[in-house]
Amino acid sequence: MVLTESPTGDAAGVSAVADQVRELFAEHHAEVSVREGEWGTHLVMDIPGAGASRDAAPVLFIGHSDTVWPEGTLAEMPFRIEDGIAYGPGIFDMKSGLLIMHQGLSVSAELGSSRPPVRVIVVGDEEIGSPSSRELLLASAEGVSAVLGFESPHPGGALKMGRLGSTRLRLEITGRASHAALDPDGGVNAIEELVDQILALRKIVGSAQEAAPGDVLCNVGTIAGGGKTNVVPAAASVEVGLRFRTPDVENQVLASIRDLAPVRPDAQLQVHTLSQRPAWQADAADEELLAAVEAAAQDAGLPAVGGHPAAGAGDTNFLGSDLPTLDGLGPDGAGAHADHEQVRLESIPERIALLAALLARL
Repeated sequence: MVLTESPTGDAAGVSAVADQVRELFAEHHAEVSVREGEWGTHLVMDIPGAGASRDAAPVLFIGHSDTVWPEGTLAEMPFRIEDGIAYGPGIFDMKSGLLIMHQGLSVSAELGSSRPPVRVIVVGDEEIGSPSSRELLLASAEGVSAVLGFESPHPGGALKMGRLGSTRLRLEITGRASHAALDPDGGVNAIEELVDQILALRKIVGSAQEAAPGDVLCNVGTIAGGGKTNVVPAAASVEVGLRFRTPDVENQVLASIRDLAPVRPDAQLQVHTLSQRPAWQADAADEELLAAVEAAAQDAGLPAVGGHPAAGAGDTNFLGSDLPTLDGLGPDGAGAHADHEQVRLESIPERIALLAALLARL
């Protein structure tokens, strides 16, 4: 799979990886549902349970086939194995996690273990916030007993239990063009309006940070607008990334931003949500699921796993507040989204054994 480049937006590459996953899971006698779209294939596979738990509620496995790496990256970052480490674009985030799903089920079957049914969803647009797969994710979670995400773990292998919420906004200003010298008052400067709106946004975020230190992160990522210094610019925009620790602060800040109004007469402001993943705060149900993981680790002769919140967002954000959820069940490694992306090979059989033991306890 690492040798098949699948950057988000490359429908052919994403679909090719989905086909490989489907072929990999064929031995599990899955009922397969395929959703094709502009981002490529989203895949849902329902796998029967076994033994005494065969009729239990299913467990949902979550993964994705897209990566952040553009086509051609393999030429600069080739797949290779050196000193027990495998390198390559997308190997840590999160193609190796797809392997863990499959192999964990295979080992469970080889051992003849009882386990609940498993529903696997692999989406093709996770790296940009899952805009086309969010509803499919929510629908796939109906009736499940727990959610397991196979993204990369914390360094050392601890699981991710809770994630910051993540929202990307675009603020678009429409002004009115005019000659900057001959008719300066006839125009409405969209860039100047945008500057004022950014300051207003920073004030909203600053107030929230004062009230709840550490609960909000804000990054003004891109700004666009204007063209010539002798023309009053008619359009400008900014894209902003926001992170939230709690749903309450998230809702408060986003509502205040959406209530922003133009400062200048005749200026227009539109606030667009590009992507949004709600904050997921770990609760007692997540703690109980982590306890099952720790018991499974003991069953498999593995050391304690551990779990704590993550700063990054993922698809488990959509479900973590409503269902027992853990993420980070992929193998240990480093360098997600970095040119040293890698997986520690020794951790792969450990994760496979952990998953097989966990399924026997769910």
